[in-house]
Amino acid sequence: MLNYIWGGMILIGVIYGAFTGRMPDITNAALDSAKEAVSLCITMIGVMSLWVGLMRIAERAGMVRGLASKMKPVLRFLFPEVPDGHPAQKHMAVNMIANFLGLGWAATPAGLKSMEALQELNQEHCKKYGGSPAIASNAMCNFLIINISSLQLIPVNVIAYRSQYGSVNPAGIIGAGIVATAISTAAGVIFCKAMDHRRRKN
Repeated sequence: MLNYIWGGMILIGVIYGAFTGRMPDITNAALDSAKEAVSLCITMIGVMSLWVGLMRIAERAGMVRGLASKMKPVLRFLFPEVPDGHPAQKHMAVNMIANFLGLGWAATPAGLKSMEALQELNQEHCKKYGGSPAIASNAMCNFLIINISSLQLIPVNVIAYRSQYGSVNPAGIIGAGIVATAISTAAGVIFCKAMDHRRRKN
């Protein structure tokens, strides 16, 4: 759908430029934008490599494992349906830690593994109690909401964008980012718990 939207916007811009005699401006803008896109990609690759590398070092040093074990009370509160010690807990903990540090690239693989483990748990539940495994479980929906709202300590992507486009203080967004993501995460948790309560009541 987005392909059609962007394609339509580009087509409208080209047609408008042709009718208003601004085709040279459109050509120059396209070339400048292409140059900026390549430059931004190089910047993001550098930032991504740095933070993903640090995440891998922390993982091999056992820091991620230690943090994941300390997150068990939080995970039990957020996902009471997931049994203690289930593989999904480890993957969810890694995903949440990576998101907290602003490492969306490192969080994605852990998020996918979490969903796979939760789907296996969902299939086992459906075999015992009935239901369709094609329907996402409560834990899967809750994890998706928490993952999207994602409290962030360091918004790496936004800092990289601000740096690329000449911000005087690229890291000045950190405070506002923490407040915004804290509010979104709190709203996500409250919504999940409200839906859990409503489901149990019904």
